[in-house]
Amino acid sequence: MNLNRRTFIKNTALASVAAPVASCYLPKNISDQSNDAIDVHIFSKHLQFLNYKETGQITAELGFAGVDLTVRPKGHVLPERVQTDLAVAIKDIAGSGSSCEMITTAISDINNPMDVDVITEAGKSGIKYYRSNWFSYMEEISLEESLEHYRKKVNQLGKLNEENNIIGCYQNHSGTKVGASVWEVKKILESANPKYFGAQYDIRHAVAEGGKSWPNGVKLLKDKIKTIVLKDFMWGEVDGEWKIINVPIGDGMVDFKKYFKLLKSYGLKPPVSLHLEYPLGGAEKGRFEISVDKSVVYKAMKKDLTKVQQLWKES
Repeated sequence: MNLNRRTFIKNTALASVAAPVASCYLPKNISDQSNDAIDVHIFSKHLQFLNYKETGQITAELGFAGVDLTVRPKGHVLPERVQTDLAVAIKDIAGSGSSCEMITTAISDINNPMDVDVITEAGKSGIKYYRSNWFSYMEEISLEESLEHYRKKVNQLGKLNEENNIIGCYQNHSGTKVGASVWEVKKILESANPKYFGAQYDIRHAVAEGGKSWPNGVKLLKDKIKTIVLKDFMWGEVDGEWKIINVPIGDGMVDFKKYFKLLKSYGLKPPVSLHLEYPLGGAEKGRFEISVDKSVVYKAMKKDLTKVQQLWKES
């Protein structure tokens, strides 16, 4: 598909989501273009009820920059089939007017042949970024020793990434795994080649874990951030317990304007993976069959995308 046709499809989509059918780059210095639209890729976890062509089609129609494709167990592409299916997925998505230069994986160890296959095939297919799996602290050793263990794993992955011209990213994630604190992310990235392994910064999880201290985390990792995740949440009482409730962009506790202003102040405009974790008939959980009409998911995608672009330009 030529550029003019692709542009026409995306511009047409900005006007409406009525039709119920159906490239990311290194972080760049934004200077006088800081208010331009940011590149937003939809996390394909929420479109696993669609095939590759349909995923590419709706992504293009709604105005997304591309697809962040799940290449992991229970994903759009299964790791054991990556050698045959990934190239097909990329071709079908591109043939439908979209692109795929980001994938989300379960990669964690160069000693796992399947992880090596995913990195190798992704490199061949022109994928620019992959998100790795999360690491778990090991019970038999101290937290510090666990971090040192994973620092070495990331270093090894970085070398393999360099061989395949692809960038790995580790996501900060609330909870008890490695990376709930951004200081843990900084530690495991210490010895990795920064050109080939960095951070996927998740502001939702950073706010959930850090409260008001999250700006320190952005500052800490600003030179490591390769991609970012956008989603929103609030704390709420559910059955007598306080829990995290996922909500659409702008409806929760994340101060996106403050966050975007901070990114701009550091000259960062990284590619985005947009997540929709709030109730959408099972699409939020990556179901292959959902209990709502597809248009419900598409409207949610469009609403969040529009809000992100609005907040970015206003920041």
